[in-house]
Amino acid sequence: MAKNLAARPLREKATMPLDWSEVQRRYGTGATIPTVAGGKTLEITSVDDDKIYIRHRLWTDALSREHLERAAELIEEGRITRHAGLFAEEYRVEVADVRATSAAHVLKHLGFLE
Repeated sequence: MAKNLAARPLREKATMPLDWSEVQRRYGTGATIPTVAGGKTLEITSVDDDKIYIRHRLWTDALSREHLERAAELIEEGRITRHAGLFAEEYRVEVADVRATSAAHVLKHLGFLE
């Protein structure tokens, strides 16, 4: 008996919404990106396999690949907002209470937030 292949999806969800190789290509050697509110910038100093390293004039830190991928997945599923101004609070609750505003700057620059 033949299986009904047309009833199956063409492909399963095989990739994460956030393409880390693209993140590394865009930011790997450093970049300066605008903040969500505009008028200021966030400096990305480098990217490795696990983190995006960021610097502000008063501090340095890193954004976790795991957290950013989870946030992108939740955005794509419609489980957290695409609105950049509201994103940080939902990120803190649903993903991690770590540099939520910086995550918003990066995800907006990557096109995940409006």
